[in-house]
Amino acid sequence: MTNVSIFEATVEHFLAPIMSYMRDPDISEIMVNAPDEIYIERQGRVEKTDARFDDEEALLAAVKNVLQYTGKQVSQQQPLVDSRLPDGSRVHVILRPLCRTSTVMCIRKFAKTLLDADRLLELGSWTPEMMGYLRVCVQGAKNILLAGGTSSGKTSLLNVLSGFVPDDQRVVVIEDSAELDFQKPHVLSLESRPPDRWGRGEVTIRELFRSALRLRPDRVIIGEVRGGEALDVIQAMTSGHAGSMTTLHATGGLDALNRLETLAMMSTVELPLHALRAQIASAIDVLVQVTRFPDGRRMVTGSSEVLPLGDDGKYRIQEIFRYEPPAAGGEDRLTWTGQKSLFADQASIRKLREHWGQAGFVFGGEM
Repeated sequence: MTNVSIFEATVEHFLAPIMSYMRDPDISEIMVNAPDEIYIERQGRVEKTDARFDDEEALLAAVKNVLQYTGKQVSQQQPLVDSRLPDGSRVHVILRPLCRTSTVMCIRKFAKTLLDADRLLELGSWTPEMMGYLRVCVQGAKNILLAGGTSSGKTSLLNVLSGFVPDDQRVVVIEDSAELDFQKPHVLSLESRPPDRWGRGEVTIRELFRSALRLRPDRVIIGEVRGGEALDVIQAMTSGHAGSMTTLHATGGLDALNRLETLAMMSTVELPLHALRAQIASAIDVLVQVTRFPDGRRMVTGSSEVLPLGDDGKYRIQEIFRYEPPAAGGEDRLTWTGQKSLFADQASIRKLREHWGQAGFVFGGEM
């Protein structure tokens, strides 16, 4: 019996209470809060299920047996574990007493069929104008920062934007836990590694990023910036690696820049605040906001371009597209603010005129 077959048999046996949810393509997340408290996310909505494990021992046995086939172990010496199942699903486990009530397990599944730009249009996640604008920004090698809350669709949108990267470019992707699946011919995917139970062998995002710069990338894609590696990302964007993209948790354009600043300050390198802000303003070209609504919809809710720092040393942005909440009985909309893109007169963007599509008016063409 192959290792895959053994793993499948293990999953079938130990995860029997939640196997129907594992197989359901409409379910994206399975959240086990306790043996008798299991929630799922189905098409963006969270709901409680009737599923249950017999007791906490059965839940812990399921966790341990599944993890052993992914090369990970969970114990009181290592009570927090991130792992990835053979089908790409991501698993996070927390043991007592870090969680006071029970062993906790969260499984984030990944769609068998990836979203693409046209599918986002069908779902109403963006408009043809926004799609055209971001296509030109990606093809024109603008540095893009995607911001949004947890489960807002940042990673899915980053996957979609990767489809606009020219096929002849070499892309290096760096992640904590592999989620991105760039459908491009020349991609290197790097994944960080946590320390073992003795604190050895850790490889951080920051170390991978420095290594990536020696791999002759045309673009570097960071799944998410979470710490001091933000400074390395900023410096790479300002030193020849145009067209890079990353995501972070933030609620708006200016919030995203301020959070990026905070993360960069976690680096061991000390920079004067004004110098750091100037680098950030120079590094990030486009901010894209992604939002998850209470009804489960995920939508691109705005895009802005970053201006040079103001005389007061503060960040400035120019909104290009803005989300308009629905009026009574109406629909929500993503509308153009009337601002012409800062890149409209750049040679690299003018050469892409045939790709402007329905966003041509943003770059000075006709509406």
